[in-house]
Amino acid sequence: MPTAEPPRRGSGARARSRQRPSERTRTGDPARLAAYRLLRAVDDGAYASLELPRILRAGRVGGRDAAFATELAYGAIRLRGRYDPILAITAARELSAVDPPVLDVLRIGAHQLLGMRVAAHAAVSETVALARQVTGAGAAGFVNAVLRRVGERRLDEWLELVAPASLEPGARLAIRESHPLWVVSAWRDALLGHGRSDRESVAKELASVLAADNEPPRVTLVARPGLATTDELVAAGATTRGRWAPTAVILPSGDPGQVAAVREGRAAVQDEGSQLVALALAAAPVTGQNGPDPARERWLDLCAGPGGKAGLLAALAVQRGADFVANEVNLTRAELVRQTLRAAAATGRAGQVKVRTGDGRDVGGLEPAAYDRVLVDAPCTGLGALRRRPEARWRRTPADLAPLTALQAELLASAVEATRPGGVVAYATCSPHLAETVFVVRDLLRRRPDVEQLDTRQWLRDRDSQPLPSTGAGPAAQLWPDLHGTDGMFLALLRRRG
Repeated sequence: MPTAEPPRRGSGARARSRQRPSERTRTGDPARLAAYRLLRAVDDGAYASLELPRILRAGRVGGRDAAFATELAYGAIRLRGRYDPILAITAARELSAVDPPVLDVLRIGAHQLLGMRVAAHAAVSETVALARQVTGAGAAGFVNAVLRRVGERRLDEWLELVAPASLEPGARLAIRESHPLWVVSAWRDALLGHGRSDRESVAKELASVLAADNEPPRVTLVARPGLATTDELVAAGATTRGRWAPTAVILPSGDPGQVAAVREGRAAVQDEGSQLVALALAAAPVTGQNGPDPARERWLDLCAGPGGKAGLLAALAVQRGADFVANEVNLTRAELVRQTLRAAAATGRAGQVKVRTGDGRDVGGLEPAAYDRVLVDAPCTGLGALRRRPEARWRRTPADLAPLTALQAELLASAVEATRPGGVVAYATCSPHLAETVFVVRDLLRRRPDVEQLDTRQWLRDRDSQPLPSTGAGPAAQLWPDLHGTDGMFLALLRRRG
């Protein structure tokens, strides 16, 4: 997201923005209308990443307009914690008294004025036109007045007003970097608990990781081994290799669906941290005798939906002649996994790649000691993936932790039961929260003396086979959005002893 601040508004800009709403364009442009529709859909419970493509297709918004709509909508959703205190001042009322559709229009206008390189007069006039189209003439006048006031100060001036230095540091950072206060506290605890920070450095590093949460992630593709190569993806428009994973490339612009390998399931959009998790599980050595056919391993993704890591693991399993099972409890997500694995399944032996539906908590009891490698990509709060899930920070609450950590513990226990002696379990979350990461693993180890924790850092390696830097003191590993440019993935590798 471009963050350069527009210059302080001069008298000409203010004069233009003071045009009466009746003198302005009567309908919003398609890109801003698409952004508004996404904000309304998210307010109704939709997921931005799933809903936006449908909205763009329905509105026939493509090319630069689609990029503008995406930046505008995602920025307005991510940064509403920054913009809402400013809007409350300029609206001279509690935002709870503003109709939600009107508030979404105001957030769209505020982001153009304070977070994008959009001329002030265009930001105000086009947003007022959008308001007239979607909320009526009366609301358009209100939007015009509020946005004129927003445009009278630069972003840094507003932040000094709504989040002054006198404010408690956590609360100040919550406003400035637009995160709920409990998320700010969770990140601070994670920085300390995972060993990245100490008491002296934590404030600076907390500001860094929260700022990274507000940067749109690059589109990263995975070349699934044996199905596609990074050279093929570069030839199709990707510009650079990934920073870490040997399977990763960066797509700087355009629709990934236009890349043939992606359409055919031989490649996919996948965060580089997610790729590293799958590669680490495949690299960690198993020991001892693995069932009736020692040359043929069995791999399991215990909760596979929507299928990103399963797609990479299945390709690796087929390459090695291993059997791969993807288990998913949700029927719809299981179908997504099935589509994702179709290319890998077509290249292997009949029945080598399977997708099935079932509760991962039951697998250990139903198939004890049946697998050599098991991935538990556990459902979590997703605090490490807030860059790509703009609405998640406003939906999750501390009350989500207790049921999630209970589920995570049950899934991990089931995975251990399903793993044969000498086999390896990878426990991963896209959250750094201590309750979802080190505490879950610690409690499992306390209950299971037959499980040992491996030094994950030995197997979490870059494309030159070197250990990734800055992943912590071990034995688990934590990735950081600001240091690694990935989601904040946590990974622990465990081996079941004989």
